[in-house]
Amino acid sequence: MKLPALPVAEVVEELRDALRNGNSALLSAPPGSGKTTLTPLALLEEEWLRGRSILMLEPRRLAARAAASRMAWLLGEEVGRRVGYRIRFDHKVSSRTRIEVLTEGILTRRLQSDPGLEGVGLVIFDEFHERSLQADLAMALTLEVQTALRPQLRLLVMSATLQSEAVAELLGDAPVVEGGGRLHPVETHYLARPRGESIAAGALAGVGRALSESRGDVLVFLPGGGEIRSVAAQLEDRARQEGLQLHPLYGDLPQAAQDAAVRPHPGGLRKVVLATNIAETSLTIEGITSVVDSGWRRTPKFDPNSGLTRLETVRVSQASADQRSGRAGRLGPGRCFRLWSEARQASLLPFDPPEIVEADLAPLALQLAQWGTSDSRQLRWIDRPPQGAFEQARDLLTALGALDARGRITAGGKRMAGLPLHPRLAAMLLAAHNSGCTRLGADLAALLSERDLLRGSRESGPAPCDLEERLSLLRAFRRGDKRRVDERGGDLAACAAVVRSSRQLSRLLDSSQGSAPLANPTSDQIEAGELVSCAYPDRIARRRGGSRHRYRLANGRGAALPQGDPLSSHPFLAVARLDAGTSRGRIFSAAALSEHALRTRHQDRIETAQRVEWDPSAKAVAALREERLQALVLSRSNLPKPDPSQLQEALLQGVRLAGLECLPWTRDLRQWQARVISLAGWRPGEDWPDVSDQALEESLEDWLLPFLAGFSRLSDLRRLDMQAALQSRLGHKAARRLEEGAPTHLEVPSGSRLRLRYQPPQPPFLAVRLQEMFGLAETPCVCWGEVPVLLHLLSPAQRPVQVTQDLKSFWDRTYPQVKKELAGRYPKHHWPDDPWSARATRHAKTRRGK
Repeated sequence: MKLPALPVAEVVEELRDALRNGNSALLSAPPGSGKTTLTPLALLEEEWLRGRSILMLEPRRLAARAAASRMAWLLGEEVGRRVGYRIRFDHKVSSRTRIEVLTEGILTRRLQSDPGLEGVGLVIFDEFHERSLQADLAMALTLEVQTALRPQLRLLVMSATLQSEAVAELLGDAPVVEGGGRLHPVETHYLARPRGESIAAGALAGVGRALSESRGDVLVFLPGGGEIRSVAAQLEDRARQEGLQLHPLYGDLPQAAQDAAVRPHPGGLRKVVLATNIAETSLTIEGITSVVDSGWRRTPKFDPNSGLTRLETVRVSQASADQRSGRAGRLGPGRCFRLWSEARQASLLPFDPPEIVEADLAPLALQLAQWGTSDSRQLRWIDRPPQGAFEQARDLLTALGALDARGRITAGGKRMAGLPLHPRLAAMLLAAHNSGCTRLGADLAALLSERDLLRGSRESGPAPCDLEERLSLLRAFRRGDKRRVDERGGDLAACAAVVRSSRQLSRLLDSSQGSAPLANPTSDQIEAGELVSCAYPDRIARRRGGSRHRYRLANGRGAALPQGDPLSSHPFLAVARLDAGTSRGRIFSAAALSEHALRTRHQDRIETAQRVEWDPSAKAVAALREERLQALVLSRSNLPKPDPSQLQEALLQGVRLAGLECLPWTRDLRQWQARVISLAGWRPGEDWPDVSDQALEESLEDWLLPFLAGFSRLSDLRRLDMQAALQSRLGHKAARRLEEGAPTHLEVPSGSRLRLRYQPPQPPFLAVRLQEMFGLAETPCVCWGEVPVLLHLLSPAQRPVQVTQDLKSFWDRTYPQVKKELAGRYPKHHWPDDPWSARATRHAKTRRGK
């Protein structure tokens, strides 16, 4: 077979040698080198392949069909003879097919049904740099087949931009064949967008440059459908004036629209193709000489903590930017207009993160369970699935009934794995089939798989969230009432895609499950919301009290409808699409769910429990009987006789939250606390308990809990025997020693019994009138004579005239001066010259006869 003169032809012989001498190889070749279409043809007649076929995995449906068509054309044949393809809901193959181009999860499902890949001699992973989840999974399974069952099965990995060392190591140090360079040079221009300018506005400026400075067609890379529609709307006037043809290009487009974007205009008109990153692949869009690259892509990122996925608009990597610019050099010299600065180019990541580290791993976990692998670490990966996301995926599969309690795949799980749907939607479709309403289930699965058929607008706001509204549009579309569909904001092309997908799902289900439902038909009782809840049991939502649009999900997360959305009148929803958000998710599509349907469908998941816990708003213990569906409370009633120990534990939690100040402290109790702390500090070798506030809070169970019997509110604590509770921290012996070492009062020479004030870590102080201390030379002490009391000697007006721990020194040195100052001010009081011999008194003058 004579191959076209494309660069990859120069390394074909080297590649043949690599696969003759080993069972794996890598081919690294730039865009436009011909690797996708020439390589399989060049290997088709190899001796080791005689009588066997080639399977080639493409990451996208459009690229798979295009690659098969191109190879068939080179052979002078129609697709479906020696070269065919098999994609979701479409295939063209025959008994003569030797090269079969596969996409999405089809290779994985084939491996599941035929682990030995009988009749296959070579598996090619094309555009492997995209690192889709399905490609990584298929690679892991194929490597296990090659290792355990088919050592002669050849594997070939091909890419334009690839970290070859990691892949070669995964394949057992496979040889790397470097292909030839790009056919034609591409001149790169950096057009940095002004700060604040939208992506669409920047793209319009880039398109203007491309149209005016070059000939040929223009390919524009945009993040998603919203930007594509915005740019297309703003280019319409220019397109009419200059005879331009505008073509969107993204995965959900009908095949005819995709083909029109890829092929030259039959009348020779100039095209502007507005594409997502679908056009980065091996797909050749004929006539392209200029590329306008926004530098952004939209990617789903999964949060295993919430179980939700959010779409994020992120910058492309350097490898992706190279792939995009290469589209301009396929047919001749080209230009690439990058809408960012050259400095920004240097800061881009070298490669896009592989999908496996950011995606929802439920499809992967289900396929591994069917394969018989419960631990992803048992297989070989370039990047191992993150363990947290993998475990979360297995939890979801268990909730869907795909895995049993021991993590093994169930009969239902095997049926789910055989459907070309996410496990959630597969579970919903099977539930619909079992309930005798396959058509409704297929419609909902198609609605949630395909592009939304309701258009929002700036004028009318976002599209309503209700899935019933979309089902109504589908019914109108099936009746042929296209005017009604258009008036209600429906997208006719999207409706056609959903109807086509629904029909294919119904046929597939009937052929795999049998035409009869698996249970008695009850379709007249089935709501859309009930079926949606089978796919998203963790997203059953109940409206929050006091709100019209905020909901709580069964998984505990918050979610909100747009303000004014009609669905907000329903207390329960089954939520299908929502953005993970930050504090709460934004609901994009959902269906109303009656409480009857919820209880009927999910009765085995509803738990009844008694709950005794602290209610901060009521400052009391709540003792309730609840029916719950995960985080959702379906009903609640008071418990007539709650467990007393649970009441005490709950009240204790209330004390912990309110703090020790909520307890009935008195001055004497605070002094008791200070006395114990003081002795503990003065006598560190003795076993005094820590009764500081922090220690008391940390040991509430030990000293307070036994005294809470009969209480249920903070206000009840006014009746708490706080003194008994605190003294329980001391034994009888320690309590007696406390009175000895840290007495509450001291008797002074006047006969008065005065209160000591403890203030750890300072010594205690005694406030006493000076005249009551006459005749006393030694300062009083506590702690068995070890700690002198700090005396606050007061004037007759109860003001301190001296603070001292040395009473003898005061009498000797300071008293004469104090007497001189105060005798004239307080003449009615006794001011003897000799305080040593004077009689202490608490009266103004010494009484007669005394």
